[in-house]
Amino acid sequence: MIRRRKIAAVISAAAAASMLLTGAVAGVASSASAATTPSWCGPKKITMGLTDGFGGNNWRLVTTASARAEVAKCKSVTKLLYADGQGNTTKAISDIKGMVAKGVKALVVFPDAGKAILPTLRAAYKAGVVTVPYRVDPSGVNGKDYTIWIGGDFVTDGKNWGTWTKKNFPNGANILFLSGPAGNSQGVDERKGFESVLGNGSGAYKYIGEKPFEVTNWDPALTQKVLTAAIAKYPKIDVIFSDFGPVMVSSLGEFAKSGRSIPALATSDGNILGCFYQDNVKANKDFKLMTVATGNDHVRLAVQQAVARATGGKIPTATSFKAPIFEDSTTGKPHPVQCNRSINDWTFLSAQMAGADQEALLKK
Repeated sequence: MIRRRKIAAVISAAAAASMLLTGAVAGVASSASAATTPSWCGPKKITMGLTDGFGGNNWRLVTTASARAEVAKCKSVTKLLYADGQGNTTKAISDIKGMVAKGVKALVVFPDAGKAILPTLRAAYKAGVVTVPYRVDPSGVNGKDYTIWIGGDFVTDGKNWGTWTKKNFPNGANILFLSGPAGNSQGVDERKGFESVLGNGSGAYKYIGEKPFEVTNWDPALTQKVLTAAIAKYPKIDVIFSDFGPVMVSSLGEFAKSGRSIPALATSDGNILGCFYQDNVKANKDFKLMTVATGNDHVRLAVQQAVARATGGKIPTATSFKAPIFEDSTTGKPHPVQCNRSINDWTFLSAQMAGADQEALLKK
């Protein structure tokens, strides 16, 4: 059993590491590998910026490191600047403005606050910066409000959750849905996806909790608070949908306290979640698990698009990130539930970055 104290310690370490990452990260080119320069890396020398609306959880730390690893493949990027909005929209806006003032030629942005960030993205783009928001839709237009938005196919994620739920609960289910900040496009698209399979909630499949989703900000502490409250409030929860599965682990023990089995989870992968499943499945008759790849590598495509356009490289043809199904405890396909106990709990086995490298990052 994974102890709450251990989880809290890792969350605190992640937040501290995020603060260490904030600011300038110089000398990117010096860490570039001797491998052949990728086609998306052109000859023009640039300074590049990377900003998060909230960078304090383990997923963001691994994603930021993945971005840095991708940037390091291109020696034309001579400096990478990073800023963490720390969940504060005003700071996130200021961070973007600060990047423009410092002269970055390419800027990759995780616009957690969605449309609230749009005027600032537009200003950066109008100032001549190659501006590439990714993952969360800021509700603008390519070539008008920013250079290009690199979205994810979150509707398909929702469809995959819905299809799996319909197969395992053919007679209906009570479903609780957790996502990130209020109004974020990822959660909205996921809901479109699973409602296209399960209906709008008026039939056998009922949606409980806040609509369109319970807000967690993808923050571990808030997720624990929201999920603990939902467990106490709703006596029957058959399935939980979540687009950040690992942060649920610290709260799932509340089901046992109320004499209930942990329900089925359709979510995103994480080593801590896979190990928790393996440790607890025998004692919880209703515990099933299906995950999609958590998407740390989404940022790599955004980096490629931004660098290509700013340095004169070949622009990638892909304009959205598609996360595959990763685990399914009911079929074992494409993988059974994964758990690597030799590395940090807070790693993602679906990511391109090796688990050992993720572990080293989280220990900093």
